[in-house]
Amino acid sequence: MSTPGPTAALASLQADFAQALCGNASDEVAGLARHLALRPGGSAARVDVYRRAYRARLVSALRDNFEVLVQALGDEAFDALAAAYVHAHPPTRPSIRWYGHALADFMAGPGEAWVSHPALVDLARMDWALRQAFDAADASVLGVDALRAVAPPRWARLRFVLHPSVQMLPLEWQVEPAWRALRAALDRDAAAPAPADHRDRAVVSNDTTPEVPEPLPGAHVLLVWRRGLHTQWRSLAADEAAILRAVAQDADFACLCEQALEAKVDAPAAFVAGLLTRWVADELLSAIRLPPDDA
Repeated sequence: MSTPGPTAALASLQADFAQALCGNASDEVAGLARHLALRPGGSAARVDVYRRAYRARLVSALRDNFEVLVQALGDEAFDALAAAYVHAHPPTRPSIRWYGHALADFMAGPGEAWVSHPALVDLARMDWALRQAFDAADASVLGVDALRAVAPPRWARLRFVLHPSVQMLPLEWQVEPAWRALRAALDRDAAAPAPADHRDRAVVSNDTTPEVPEPLPGAHVLLVWRRGLHTQWRSLAADEAAILRAVAQDADFACLCEQALEAKVDAPAAFVAGLLTRWVADELLSAIRLPPDDA
């Protein structure tokens, strides 16, 4: 039998290590100990201590990235969900800052029973989109003066660049009122003064369950972006969503007007110009572009 080379041995070691960190079975930890030629008893126990600490860090990262979902599910239910997700989806990036990108899909997966209401999946999607918007790259914002400087004959071929934080999130449930209520409750708890003595916690803590509106079914698009240091969101009407999606696909102003015409809006050019004015005010756009022969 041939002996595996250094590269194959390292790859096998790394695979065992990942399984030992994120897996649930004790034999995975023992397998890593054997791979490292360590003594079975104490060495495996030390690996298990490291595994538990690492998994706790991953669960903590998920809590940070899905604060409103934690509030909606409760600590116990969220921790159970997080533990199952860690086992099914070990991190694939060097930093765990962005860990959790597949949590909503995991919640909605076949055979999973992690949610008591399907709207919780959209709540998770909204949480993640807002986190991504906050962490998006910085970029300049387009000012109205830049638009005024474009000569009228050039407008037909003018293209618009979205800010890197802009996301258009398709949702099946109208979760925004529930998200707002849960977020407000979190902010109130964070602003509450800390007790001077642990014996006073029952007196000063606010254990009142927030009144959360029942999410209603309704497919729509949620716009998420960052303005300065603050994340923003609002629901989009179907016509605005279609035109903004065309902007993301690099459509020029003439194509945007055609899109508005297909949506059967009155005065398509004026309608698109009105949207551009709002998008500039909201800081959704970072630049304009003209074809090289028009620049």
